[in-house]
Amino acid sequence: MGLQWMVLAYVVAAEAVLAVIAMLPSPKLMKSRIISLLSLTLRPLAGVIPFAAFQLLDIYWKNEHRMMCTSGACTASERDRYEKTVIYKAQRNAFLAASACFLYWAIWSICQLNKRVQSLEEVEKKFKDQ
Repeated sequence: MGLQWMVLAYVVAAEAVLAVIAMLPSPKLMKSRIISLLSLTLRPLAGVIPFAAFQLLDIYWKNEHRMMCTSGACTASERDRYEKTVIYKAQRNAFLAASACFLYWAIWSICQLNKRVQSLEEVEKKFKDQ
């Protein structure tokens, strides 16, 4: 399970870098090339959405079927150790999966917005030439 979360962490880091690159101010020609490159990478990156959803379902399933201490067999220190190892890790992983989905959506929105601005600039230029 640790390898899956490490892969997801690397994907989130790569998405964050791509989002920052897309939002950096740059000349129009460079910006259009960056956006076209990002648009091409969106299709392969779309695989992160079902992967993150599967990871979120895994967290939910583990939360529903976790060990419960109903008898006096569990001490307070055992319960604290369990909460720190399982529940906090689950919260961290859920945040990681949600941020993967959010960053994908942010990159997609940035690309769509820039494409829309570019098409509107072309329409404006066309009207100015007439």
